Amino acid sequence: MSPRYESSRRRYERYRKDFEAKRLTGAVEIGPSKDEIIGTPGTGTRSFLSLLRHFFKLLAGQRTRIVLALATLTIATLLNLVPPAATKVVVDYVLVTRPDRPIPPFLTDRLGLPTDPVRLLATVSVGIVVLATVAIVIGVWGRWQATKTTKRLQVSVRRRVFDHAVRLPLHRVYALKSGGVVSILREDAGGVAELIFSMIYNPWRAVIQLGGTLVILTIVDWRLMLGSLLLVPTVWLTHRTWISRIRPLYRDIRASRQHVDTHATESFGGMRVVRTFGRQRSESGRFTRNNHLMARQELHTWWWARSVDIAWSLMIPAASAALMWYGGNQVLKGVITPGDLVMFLAYLAMMLAPLATLASSATQLQNSLAGLDRVLDLLDEPLEMQHHPGTIKVVPRRVPGRITLHDVGFIYPGSTIEVLREISLDVMPGEMVALIGRSGSGKTTLCNLIARFYDPTSGTIELDGTDLREIDVESYRRLLGIVEQDIFLFDGTVRENIGYARRGATIDEITAVARLAHAHEFITELDNGYDTLIGERGVKLSGGQRQRLAIARAMLANPRILILDEATSSLDTQSERYIQASLGELMKDRTSLVIAHRLSTVIHADRIVVLDAGRIAAQGTHEQLLAESELYRAMVYLQFRGESLESDDAGTQRPS
Repeated sequence: MSPRYESSRRRYERYRKDFEAKRLTGAVEIGPSKDEIIGTPGTGTRSFLSLLRHFFKLLAGQRTRIVLALATLTIATLLNLVPPAATKVVVDYVLVTRPDRPIPPFLTDRLGLPTDPVRLLATVSVGIVVLATVAIVIGVWGRWQATKTTKRLQVSVRRRVFDHAVRLPLHRVYALKSGGVVSILREDAGGVAELIFSMIYNPWRAVIQLGGTLVILTIVDWRLMLGSLLLVPTVWLTHRTWISRIRPLYRDIRASRQHVDTHATESFGGMRVVRTFGRQRSESGRFTRNNHLMARQELHTWWWARSVDIAWSLMIPAASAALMWYGGNQVLKGVITPGDLVMFLAYLAMMLAPLATLASSATQLQNSLAGLDRVLDLLDEPLEMQHHPGTIKVVPRRVPGRITLHDVGFIYPGSTIEVLREISLDVMPGEMVALIGRSGSGKTTLCNLIARFYDPTSGTIELDGTDLREIDVESYRRLLGIVEQDIFLFDGTVRENIGYARRGATIDEITAVARLAHAHEFITELDNGYDTLIGERGVKLSGGQRQRLAIARAMLANPRILILDEATSSLDTQSERYIQASLGELMKDRTSLVIAHRLSTVIHADRIVVLDAGRIAAQGTHEQLLAESELYRAMVYLQFRGESLESDDAGTQRPS
């Protein structure tokens, strides 16, 4: 019976209860566990000041351009403060002229404005256009600099996150999942750069505009200025009341989006399985439920964000009306002129606009900060086998290739089961060692340790007498050539996939290894030969063709240490015979470890190591093991008997 999935409504109700409960205890983050998705709720949010410090560290190399953009923004904003002052000149000295209120001398003497009302109106109008044009040119140029900086930072952060993610320990990479990584790179890392506008550029413009208008309002009427200042604390109040709750909500939305992306990537990656079991509707329903949950979270957050806008939409008209009433009474009393009131109201609008912008844009700021918080979560993850002073970089041509294991034991991260115990093995340079055993006996795990995808929990592994922990891991892996049963090919051409093993490989070198791997024949039959696109993971090729490309890729790497994990499992008998001959040439003078279930492929190995339950049960040549190991004899008997039965069945015809 198919499992019943929890509806999005119930999941949302549970989410709300958990959120409120954890908010009351101060742990406002909820969501999937960190082991499933990096940067999700549950890791704890950083303070605003902490995020601000981290953000300015990310701006290293971009600060000069940002300072330049802010300088031009300051000039453009100050120039935009001039036109409202012109309204006083037009109202008091053009539209409402009085003999007892002549044009002040500083306007005519210092600024050279004409006294004639018509000429004065024309001069002021032209001046406003000129100032506006200059302000626009300067402002657009500065904004262009800020925009370029945003894109550069976006690329820089994405590259840093990608570089860090590909160097995470293997078990953390598996926990991240491909869709989760894509979500962090696209949404979170990309959104960090938007903080240049939401946390620096736009607030700076608001501060300059606010400061300038306050100075001018003070000159007009300090009492009106004090009344308008009463609105400033509301920005802080809205931040404390609403905004502080929004960032955790945005973190949860980003975690849900990451979960949706991960599921979609997984479903399409396993489409053959989905269709085989007829689960298209099931996967579609699961995708829809996940999206419904995210939509409910987004709607919940929308109300919190819009409440700020609604509050300011009510406060600004009310404040304007109150100050207009007071200012109108001052005009009627003759304390200020009508031009003063018009100018004051214009500057009041200019003052309220940045306040409203600061309050309403704070929601977008919190969204971007939530993305930065998740990016920092990932960057805080410890790297795989980090460098430490004194590590050795090995040169392939100087490495004999002796691999020695001393009492190696291993437990996978997050597990308590010891999968390898007391493994001691000495593989001489150029020796071919076959690893055989039942499924789960530890063969692949042992090769993973030798490839240093993991470090042993106990014991040591040495290369030519040097502990692998003392060797630079990237230089060590350049010694390796690995061909696995589960072949991974990139979405590119045949040439690109084979040439991936060595930068700058020529087509002649690629063709040569393709011939050795018996891949040249089928490659030349493809539509575009070596330039044929093979699709994601090589979906346009058969299993055997993919395996031969992987073998050619390993040959091109010219490794000192070769690891073959069922490298010929997808080949037919004739192709396997060709490949075995080619691998024989490849393995000459190279340390080789071969995992095989078909004993016929490894009976000529220099040594065969039999693993059982994570231990070495026996080792020796084929003849020695037949004579000394009961376990090996049983494996040989079962396998060759099975092959004999298959041969008999193939030769038996069904009676008519």
